[in-house]
Amino acid sequence: MSAGDPQREPDQLEGVLLPEQAPRLIGHETAFAALIDQAGEGRLPGAILLHGPRGIGKASFAFTLAKQVLTMTGDEPAERVDEQIAAGVHPNIFVLRRRARDTNGFYAAIRVEDVRDVQHRMRQTRGRAGYRICVVDSIDDCNQSSANALLKILEEPPAETLFLLVSHRPGSLLPTIRSRCHAYALRGLDAAAVQMIVAAQVPEADSAMLQRAVELADGRPQRAFEALMIEGLDTLDTLQRWLNAPASQPAGVHLQLADAIAKAGGAEAAFARDMLIGWMADEARAASMAGPLARNRLASATELWDKAHAVFADADAYNLDARQTLVSIFDALRQHARLHMHLAPAGQS
Repeated sequence: MSAGDPQREPDQLEGVLLPEQAPRLIGHETAFAALIDQAGEGRLPGAILLHGPRGIGKASFAFTLAKQVLTMTGDEPAERVDEQIAAGVHPNIFVLRRRARDTNGFYAAIRVEDVRDVQHRMRQTRGRAGYRICVVDSIDDCNQSSANALLKILEEPPAETLFLLVSHRPGSLLPTIRSRCHAYALRGLDAAAVQMIVAAQVPEADSAMLQRAVELADGRPQRAFEALMIEGLDTLDTLQRWLNAPASQPAGVHLQLADAIAKAGGAEAAFARDMLIGWMADEARAASMAGPLARNRLASATELWDKAHAVFADADAYNLDARQTLVSIFDALRQHARLHMHLAPAGQS
């Protein structure tokens, strides 16, 4: 986003390209190649659900796929298609995101009137040859009314249309929406891919800071960009080390972490929260793949996930003490790790 350009999405970062502006896709090559093969053979499904952790490039994947499909089915060169999509003016691309308010900020959800507007425009005479493509970034931002309106389009789509739905939490979607889509699970990128993405956009970044940001990113380029914008990463580095072995850490460490994160506030506190939630998601995934003997571990991880989201939601809604909120989360996470992961060495509390 350049100075003076309107903000298109709520979590847009200053100086970082939007997904539709990415010059090329880095990572997720296997899934992308499979879909391009289907497009070339005329077997592309009408709706595709791209799901995985936040910040791994799902929206970039969606827009890159859209560019390829429009080039394959339309009558314009790839460069022209890329330019129009990057500028947000291609007549065959429809983007559903939380819209900016007339005053400040963004709406809390994708509104039903926005979905109906897209539905109306997609049924009109197309502006260009080729497919019409709707990118929903993200479907998680739909409320019940807008999700039901979108479902109606998916049930009776116009001819030669493609819906690309981005989701960070596919389990929370309407089952009827999931059933209408071909789902592709995308995972975090390797460190080399994250570094390549970030270095291309922030070439002036100090090599040591870039390396630390990539390590903290945990396979998510967006988190690496966010880390580079935080002045000093010592607290986040300490949190990462703590999360690597929470069961074996002395009790005082997490209290000191809660103090430091609460005092930092802002982007650093938000990043720390995301690291905690990400750890819980990884732990639940690991427990689910560990087989029937890990049922108790999975139940505990799920309970931990639910508690963390509830506690954070209450803290945001009622402006509760940030330090005490973090202490509560750290205590629950530490207890889970001690009961269901490696035990702490004798003599540690």
